[in-house]
Amino acid sequence: MPILGEGKGMPVTLTLPRTVVELAKREAEKLGLTLDELFVEIVTRSLDPVDRAKKYVEASKDLLEQAKKELVEGNLRQAAEKLWGAAALAIKAHAYRKEGKRLSSHRELWEYKGRVVEDLGEWVRDAWAHVNNMHTCFYEGWCTREDVETALQQIERLVRGVEARVKNRE
Repeated sequence: MPILGEGKGMPVTLTLPRTVVELAKREAEKLGLTLDELFVEIVTRSLDPVDRAKKYVEASKDLLEQAKKELVEGNLRQAAEKLWGAAALAIKAHAYRKEGKRLSSHRELWEYKGRVVEDLGEWVRDAWAHVNNMHTCFYEGWCTREDVETALQQIERLVRGVEARVKNRE
């Protein structure tokens, strides 16, 4: 199985049998996850909540970098998907670090977002609105470059805020 782009923060390409990829896509869709999120869920399963939160933040930052590259290339839908994934992983990281809790659905992300608002501030509600616009953008393709750029700024702030909380609780 070739692995390409092994540098820190770089996307990695894995060659998997088509049936495995199709199965992974179906499973991710059933769980309301992106493939990136599904993979992170699987490979961090055995970690304790603190270490899992740290890995989620790292993956979230990697997705932000990928979103920036997609944006530069003009691939707005892929940038939007990466931004959604980055934000979802950041919210999940907060839940693991703060409460040792696993969030496994969009509903749980929405509900837990209120705890992040309490911890980081009301601005998280605006960031979350941008996150959900990106989720819609991925599926519908309605967003503009400016929409994605604005969401990127908000989601970067969210990821940085969660990262600070995860690191400060060591």
